[in-house]
Amino acid sequence: MRRIRVVGDGFDPAAEAEALQAGRVDVGATVSFVGYCRGEAGTLAALELEHFPGMAEAEMERIAIEAERRWPLLGVAIVHRHGLVRPGEPIVAVATASAHRAAAFAGAEFIMDFLKTDAPFWKREHRRDQVADPTSPDGWVAAKPGDDAARSRWPEG
Repeated sequence: MRRIRVVGDGFDPAAEAEALQAGRVDVGATVSFVGYCRGEAGTLAALELEHFPGMAEAEMERIAIEAERRWPLLGVAIVHRHGLVRPGEPIVAVATASAHRAAAFAGAEFIMDFLKTDAPFWKREHRRDQVADPTSPDGWVAAKPGDDAARSRWPEG
C-alpha cells in the first residue's frame, strides 16, 4: 500500500499511520514522523509552502519506491501540505509499515532525508512583524547544509 498526497488543508497524521496497518496481520511495526510548523518564539505568523504540482507528487512517489526497494516495507504514506501553514499545524507526515521495526525506522528516515532535499517544495516565512528574515530575500527559506549531509549518508543503491 502506498499513499502519496499533497494537500492544501490540514490532515490527521495519526490517521495516515493507522491506515497502513488497518485490517492487516502481516504488519509488525509502523513508524511515523510528523513535521510541524514552529512558531519561532512567537515571531512567525505562518509558513507559505509552494510546490510544483505533478512534479512534487512524482518525486514523492519516486522516493517511496526507492525506500520500498531498499527495505521490506509493507506500506508507505507521505502527506505534504502546501499553502499557508500556521504554527503548530503539521507540514509533512511520513509513515512506514513493515513486519519488523528496523525496516520501518530506516524507511521513514530515508524518506524524510530525501523529501527535504529532492521534493520540489519551497517555504516562505510570514513574520508577525512583517519584516522578512534579513538572511533570506523576501522571507524565502534557504536549504540547510545539514539536510544535504543527512541525505548523503544513504549510499546510492
